[in-house]
Amino acid sequence: MPAAARADAQYCSSPCRQAAYRARCKAERARVRVDQQARVPAELTSRPRWVRHKDKVPLRTDGRFASVKDPSSWSDFPAVAASRTGDGIGFVLTAGDGIVVLDLDHAVEDGRVLPWAQAIVDQLPPTYMERGRSGTGLHLWFRGAVPHGRRIRRGELAVEVYSDRRYMIVGDRVPGTPLSLAELPDAAGLVASL
Repeated sequence: MPAAARADAQYCSSPCRQAAYRARCKAERARVRVDQQARVPAELTSRPRWVRHKDKVPLRTDGRFASVKDPSSWSDFPAVAASRTGDGIGFVLTAGDGIVVLDLDHAVEDGRVLPWAQAIVDQLPPTYMERGRSGTGLHLWFRGAVPHGRRIRRGELAVEVYSDRRYMIVGDRVPGTPLSLAELPDAAGLVASL
């Protein structure tokens, strides 16, 4: 005698229930990808410079190590956003792209930008800005270049500037900041003035 389904059953069988669960998960991942893409400037998402990361190590979407010098180890944004490898996503900076990032380390405390970091932000044009993975750093993204990366540590001032052969872990956009990159024509001069 075959088992009869309950009158209030939502699914006809266990495989049907599992298929519905997988479909819901797939739809949720797609929604998260679209949401994530809406929080990152198109100037970045349109370039195939994306990697995954785990413990600050860049990874390919398949989990193998990625290199900031090997474009074949990078992917486009949709592939990286769809991957579940590692902890999150990162963008590889290359000299030909003309993108420079100011990384202000330990610039946020208790949700407030510290005075030394705010002074730097105030002298720059409004641009795409995000919180670093730790929640205490800020990344400011610009169109421009620096001849070579630089780290500046002086007292509480902790600034790194890069435009080539680095990858930046992409965090959460700071609310109210533009979803575009501002021009920073004299990035090298700015760094020299810090």
